[in-house]
Amino acid sequence: MEGIEPHWDKIRTLVVDSSNQFVIKPPPEFSLDPDTKFYDDIMEVYDIGINLTDEQKEIASFWDCNPYVSHHKGHAMFATKKITPGGHWIEITSLVTRDANLNLMETIKTYSMVSIGLFDAFIVCWDEKWRSILVRPETVINQYFDEDWIPFLQTPPFPEYTSGHSVISRASAVILTALLGDKFEFFDTSETEYGLPPRTFGSFIEASDEAAISRIYGGIHYMPAITYGVEQGEKVGKFVLDNIDVSNTTLSIK
Repeated sequence: MEGIEPHWDKIRTLVVDSSNQFVIKPPPEFSLDPDTKFYDDIMEVYDIGINLTDEQKEIASFWDCNPYVSHHKGHAMFATKKITPGGHWIEITSLVTRDANLNLMETIKTYSMVSIGLFDAFIVCWDEKWRSILVRPETVINQYFDEDWIPFLQTPPFPEYTSGHSVISRASAVILTALLGDKFEFFDTSETEYGLPPRTFGSFIEASDEAAISRIYGGIHYMPAITYGVEQGEKVGKFVLDNIDVSNTTLSIK
């Protein structure tokens, strides 16, 4: 299967100046030398994957947000639908705007800001993915270290660096924090429809940190993609906040 959406960097952003405005540090160079950073990153994913705790599995599953999960049964192949990564943060926005008892105008502003942040964050992330074109852990580990190793989550069909979950989650969290506060505790029931228990977070940043680290628990990202993905998302979120003024917005019904 070919990598999907290689041209997302050509989509016109809503607020960010261009898809490559927030280019971050490139990933470690591919190497199987035990003395290199990339080798350490591979081994970190591998070791975590074979020693996952129940809590880590629950976190990985909660933030999986794979909209097209493929299954195999005999000779048959079929897929099930789940919430998307962006959809998860829109659902969080829905939950917290109700918890905060926002009025209609405040709710519209919150949805709009988060949606804009998500849109631009995805484009910025995909620009980096198709610049770096870094191989996923499953491919490297199966080919060079352990052909029987399987990541806890299904490997997405696009390049590894940076982590999309890390970028879009931090961008959303930065925006929600600015609008609703840095200690807004919430009960996330976004995944209950898919059989997963809800999780409680003390802040939006805490939720975004968990979403980010969930990808290494899932065995689909190296740590640099998470670390620098969070950095990228932080920049996108702050830029959106700095360049959209909704303070004097009014609602007009015709």
